[in-house]
Amino acid sequence: MKAMTMPWTLHRFGRDRRGASAIEFAILAPLMLGLYIGCVEISDGVAADRKVTLAAGALSNLTAQSQTISVTAMDNILNASTAIMTPYTGAVSAKVSCLKIDATGKATVAWGVATAGTTPRTAGSAITIPAELSVPSSSLVFSEVSYQYLPVTGYIPAWSHIAETGITLSDRMYMSPRITPPVYNSIACT
Repeated sequence: MKAMTMPWTLHRFGRDRRGASAIEFAILAPLMLGLYIGCVEISDGVAADRKVTLAAGALSNLTAQSQTISVTAMDNILNASTAIMTPYTGAVSAKVSCLKIDATGKATVAWGVATAGTTPRTAGSAITIPAELSVPSSSLVFSEVSYQYLPVTGYIPAWSHIAETGITLSDRMYMSPRITPPVYNSIACT
């Protein structure tokens, strides 16, 4: 009985390694492309979130350094703080308030200002602050910044819901007044 042998062309094809690299590339290319796009998206989102934190810090810091703030000066502070978000375009909502804390540790808003299209905190409204910051008979400057981040690669079907609405990045910052609580437009924070 004669053993079955592989035809010569099939045997030669089985030993041929010339196309192995192309097959490996075809298998790995989608994975590598996905990893690259994911890394780009994550790093861009983290950078935008960092800018939101920097804008909130600058807003509270610039306000806390001032003793008397006019309407024009406050507009400049808001514009300078939101300019930190460059190169990220889109609507940046920023608001700053001066909080007065009474002898019992309860915080209320003395005055509040916001960028155009954003509602400022209402004077006289109560606000909850962290217990560590609730120093009786003191004041705090409180800033809030939010940004609607739209992903760079929003055309990926799995992310289509995020691409349409975006992700809201926000941060808040509390800061003690440097010298005295700031007076805004003749409204004291004491």
